[in-house]
Formats: sequence, C-alpha cells, structure tokens
Amino acid sequence: MHDPEDAGFEDEVFDPDDVVWVRGVDYVAGWRDATDAGGELADALAAAGFDTTGLEWRAKTNADGSGAVRLVLSAAAAHDVAALVRAVARLGKVG
Repeated sequence: MHDPEDAGFEDEVFDPDDVVWVRGVDYVAGWRDATDAGGELADALAAAGFDTTGLEWRAKTNADGSGAVRLVLSAAAAHDVAALVRAVARLGKVG
C-alpha cells in the first residue's frame, strides 16, 4: 500500500484553517479516521485491479475536526475510477 507520508503536495495553497487549532476540537480522531479511510480506499482500488503505484493520498483534518483525504490519481486512473462509479450507480448499489 502507498504510504501517505510520501505524497507530495508542495504546490498547495496556504489555508489558515489548516494551522489554526480550536480548543476542544478532537483533531486526532478526524485525522485517524481520514488515515483509515485513505488506506481503505487505496486497498479497495488495488483489489479492483487498479495500478496504485502512482496513487498519492494524504490524511488531513478540517477546521471542525472532521477528517478529509486528499487524493491524487493519474488521469487514466481517474477515468477508470469514474467509469467504475458510474457502473455502480447504474446498479443502484453503494456500500
């Protein structure tokens, strides 16, 4: 599986919400959830036969403490994922 620490996001725009912490917000739980979700997504893509060698993902925490996953795919992989999502939508099955 791809290590999220290897992901390169050097060209990101500065977001003050990424550096301001609010007392009482559980940022660690959000980050942990995002880390688990990113790994789950990478594993699911690999299980579906996608080449995940170029996959980049990074867990982060939003200002409200909720987790978020930043994902970078090649254009070809993004087309393949979009086709997979459309196929699942036609079946009406999610989860």
